[in-house]
Amino acid sequence: MSQRYFIPKEQFQDHSVIIQGEDARHIRKVMRMTDGETITCCDNDGHAFLCKIRDLDEQKVIADILEEQPANQELDINITVVQGMPKSDKLEWVVQKGTELGVNSFVPFTADRSIVKWPANKVDKKVSRLQKIAKESAEQSHRVYIPEIIEPWTLQDLIQAISDYDSCVVAYEEEGKRGQQTGLPSVLNNLESGQRLLIVIGPEGGLSKSEVDAFQSAGGVLCGLGSRILRTETAPLFILSAIAYQLELLSEVK
Repeated sequence: MSQRYFIPKEQFQDHSVIIQGEDARHIRKVMRMTDGETITCCDNDGHAFLCKIRDLDEQKVIADILEEQPANQELDINITVVQGMPKSDKLEWVVQKGTELGVNSFVPFTADRSIVKWPANKVDKKVSRLQKIAKESAEQSHRVYIPEIIEPWTLQDLIQAISDYDSCVVAYEEEGKRGQQTGLPSVLNNLESGQRLLIVIGPEGGLSKSEVDAFQSAGGVLCGLGSRILRTETAPLFILSAIAYQLELLSEVK
């Protein structure tokens, strides 16, 4: 399969695409491509095109569009992961791996037990960094959409947003400790094509009791994730893998 790049829609013409900036540099310097080689260009609007490079210079790459390729890499549902703000580079890991697993948007959440807080003057820079990671991961996993990185939500923002989704899963380790494991299977069994799912994950210290009560009152489903305690960066991947199994692998044997 050819190397994939997400190109702004305005750089697509009738029968060609103009590639500039970092992507053009990657084609020339990293991939060392030449005239006649093929790449896949996506417009981040659900379309992927097989293209043949016609011309390269220090400023841009011009490629002719050969054909539109089938786009079947996306999940049948729209998923938003709300991640309690974790330490170090764990959020970057969640964005990278979550993109591979089909997430549509990521929201950092300033939880009660979040140790990390983003200063207001650094939010734009941090969001841009995560957006770059999402783009690179979307290209690597051959998706046709780049997930959106949304600026951090407060608890009130999150509570207000829950009603915009068909289902809300709240990872809560106390459910697992009590042996209550039916929450996630119940939600997954009722997922339908086109629905929107919100996944809420706490930071390293987990969600506070007041946060859990607020989520539950707003319609969130508390979910244990097995008998083991998962790290904050592992929990969303556990849920996303279960969703992929339910929607993609299991459907193949029915």
